Amino acid sequence: MSHDGLLATLEDADAAGVFQLPAHCRGAVRRAAAEAGFACFEVSLADCSRLDQALARLGNGLDFPGWYGHNLDALKDCLTDLSWVEAAGYVLFIDHAGPFLVREPESFAVLEEVLAVAVAEWRALGYPMWIFFDAQATGLAAFAATG
Repeated sequence: MSHDGLLATLEDADAAGVFQLPAHCRGAVRRAAAEAGFACFEVSLADCSRLDQALARLGNGLDFPGWYGHNLDALKDCLTDLSWVEAAGYVLFIDHAGPFLVREPESFAVLEEVLAVAVAEWRALGYPMWIFFDAQATGLAAFAATG
């Protein structure tokens, strides 16, 4: 897909979601997101063996406010607010998710569900939020806008 096509896809709130993104596509997505005026975040789940560790990493990586409670409800609340980093849209790259998925498949599924709820709330407001995992998981579609 062309850069302009990728840019148009990222700007489409109705297309936004939680996806698996091949590593070779990240640069193109990052450049298009920056051009669109999106805030981009990267969080590594390397060495996370429990959900509380993953929640802490997300809070730190997204620069959540001090009131972030390091639980799923607080994650959803912060992801659907983001008033401290206003932007035209949001992109979150989550790296090294594979080992966490293998160790904690139920926690990964719950985390993915909370992320999808946040994306849906932004979509309802007309703002795109894209969340890209570097790992393949059951039910997690591959982002197809980069060929």
